[in-house]
Amino acid sequence: MGIYLDPGNITFKGIVDGNIYVDKTMLIRETNRLIDADEKYICMSRPRRFGKTITSNMLCAYYSKGCDSRELFAPFKISRDPCFEKKLNQYHVIKIDMNSEYQSAGDKESVIRLLTEEIKDEMKSAFPEVAFRDTDSLARCILRVYAATQETFVILLDEYDVMVREQVSDQLFQEYLSFLNGLFKSDTLRPAISLAYLTGILPIVRDKVQSKLNNFEEYTILDADCFAEYVGFTGEEVEQLCGEYNVSYDECRQWYDGYRQHGYEIYNPESVVKAMRKRRFDSYWGKTSSYLVISERIRQNFAGTKEAVIQMLAGEKVDVDEGSYLNTMTDFSSKDDIFGYLMHLGYLAYDQETRTCHIPNKEVREEWFRALKKTSEYAVTDQIIQSSRELLKETIRGNAEAVAKALDVSHIHVTSNRSYNNEDALQSAIYLAFIYALNRYTVVKEMTSGKGFADVVFIPLNQDDPALVIELKRNDCKESALEQIRQKQYFDSLQHYSGNLLLIGINYDEKEKIHTCVIEQAYK
Repeated sequence: MGIYLDPGNITFKGIVDGNIYVDKTMLIRETNRLIDADEKYICMSRPRRFGKTITSNMLCAYYSKGCDSRELFAPFKISRDPCFEKKLNQYHVIKIDMNSEYQSAGDKESVIRLLTEEIKDEMKSAFPEVAFRDTDSLARCILRVYAATQETFVILLDEYDVMVREQVSDQLFQEYLSFLNGLFKSDTLRPAISLAYLTGILPIVRDKVQSKLNNFEEYTILDADCFAEYVGFTGEEVEQLCGEYNVSYDECRQWYDGYRQHGYEIYNPESVVKAMRKRRFDSYWGKTSSYLVISERIRQNFAGTKEAVIQMLAGEKVDVDEGSYLNTMTDFSSKDDIFGYLMHLGYLAYDQETRTCHIPNKEVREEWFRALKKTSEYAVTDQIIQSSRELLKETIRGNAEAVAKALDVSHIHVTSNRSYNNEDALQSAIYLAFIYALNRYTVVKEMTSGKGFADVVFIPLNQDDPALVIELKRNDCKESALEQIRQKQYFDSLQHYSGNLLLIGINYDEKEKIHTCVIEQAYK
């Protein structure tokens, strides 16, 4: 058992022995289905803290000949699957954490050469019967072992994209490409590799790395296909955790849900685990990153970027061409490139069905708020967001004039290139002006009907807060908006709520471009 060659199961054992471990071992069933097949080259990309390294350690514990993991996996689902015994500890594993290698290297320009030498030394010790040569590459060493013993390898390369994200020198990058090319593109070596499993934050870089890794099937945070339920925690898994730790599942959803694909609600595992341990919801993921990633990108302000960002802050989804981004750190030329990058980093979520992106949850939205403070182009947006807290207080006090004035400001700001009288802009004006309410309310947006639109119901998380029902009319009167609230079946959304209720009628005058408002207290 070595550092890189067959490192065993100690690391994974430490993980499952921790306080909280969600059983993701059925991912092994999927890799077992692909191992030794044409689809054995897998690239799994997802945001940081979404469990990439834990998965890599799990696969190492399962496949490596350097340990016996039968008892370790016995409590978990995979142990009851028919495929479990067939592949258990049957392969030599080479496991590399590229981020750790690069960050800890004293001479970063020599990191690939030094890494190769370390692994070769371990292979010489493990296979004394094989005639290695000092000039052999790592790929050649693997091939010599296979030729002499018919033993095959599983290669686990964690954080494969660190050289892209760190924007290393051309010389080091070319050396890295040669390293990847030797391991994964050689037809001669192909029979010696049973499985190659790469992880990263970014998908495979096009135009530079892609030619070296174009035999890999990509599974991403945008579309993980058969691996979708293993990208993060699913809604079912989080609901179970919330029950075990006696915390609110509805509030947990507001904080950490929002990534969805193939029928699964996907949560940030890091944040959920910390929320369960502390029994308190907070922006845990944000504390391990820098919101400057957002501000640096939106500051580029390509055509349509600012308008789309404001729409998303107001709770809307915006169209995105997810195929535009080249998966690099430098080639940004449109808002689609920016949004593609932020989707892969987890700062935006992607809707496969509508091909739109949006801000997924409260935790991530707070990162956007921090980013806006550092981006002068969004000073007005930031001011509206800061004012929204006071606006909610004034609304609850019944200050209808404050609501009307706030909507005048918000409406002008969200309009941008859209028609000022456009219904979408009017809806956005309400959502943005009341954005602070998302911290204390579940928001139910109603569908447009008749002359009324932008109807929205705010259901409080705390029964001490009043529920809010808002109806917006156009070129009519604020009293008419209240009457329409009474006529519509809005209260269906409040069937489990028994507290105070405020009815808010708003009228927008297209000619004068002003809003008027009336607030009335009602009881269910």
